[in-house]
Amino acid sequence: MSEEKEISRRKKQRKRLFGYRWIVKNIPFFLFLSALAVIYIYNGHYADNTVRSINKVNRELKELQYEYKTLKSEVMFRSKQSELAKAVQPLGLKELVVPPAVLVDTASSK
Repeated sequence: MSEEKEISRRKKQRKRLFGYRWIVKNIPFFLFLSALAVIYIYNGHYADNTVRSINKVNRELKELQYEYKTLKSEVMFRSKQSELAKAVQPLGLKELVVPPAVLVDTASSK
């Protein structure tokens, strides 16, 4: 008999814990937990998208840096005196062999 009373008491306790009233009473808490879960999932997706965006920008930045360095080295190469002489040769311009003459104003040297 005491075992039957114990089993009956446990069933009543279980019913009390998970009864209709208990569920209705805790609906705001369940809604709060579900809202937290939705926010947590959204935050994870947002973080993933942000990381992808940062990686994309970093790749583009590296490509632009490579392009900049390539163009800078090309400009440095083309601005050398020998390369300039080759570039203007079809125009009929030639490099000076003798140094330029220096003109001195004797009237203003008084």
